[in-house]
Amino acid sequence: MMRADKNLLMVTHLSQLLDLVTGFGGLIVPVVLWLTQKELVIGMDEHGKAIVNFQISLFLLALICIPAIFLLGLGILGLIGIGILGLVYPILNAIRVSNGEPISYPFFKFLK
Repeated sequence: MMRADKNLLMVTHLSQLLDLVTGFGGLIVPVVLWLTQKELVIGMDEHGKAIVNFQISLFLLALICIPAIFLLGLGILGLIGIGILGLVYPILNAIRVSNGEPISYPFFKFLK
């Protein structure tokens, strides 16, 4: 039986910030929450997919930026931008979940 659980959805979004605290876990914890709760919590499947896609996209963009560091330092600007996106979007989407609004991550709209 599915249940509505805004708090768990908020925690799932905010768990991405574990990367800032521990250096890892920003992908592992949301994936574990998504896989264990997607059939129990309404909306968890969509939120989990969006979070995993966002985290993988940030990782791939960071990989692209690393060699770009040697091109006039443009990679450093890219990494700073990725860091800002990785900080802002989980917080914004946790607030949206608490207000009952739909979430929005960049790169996810194209996969729907």
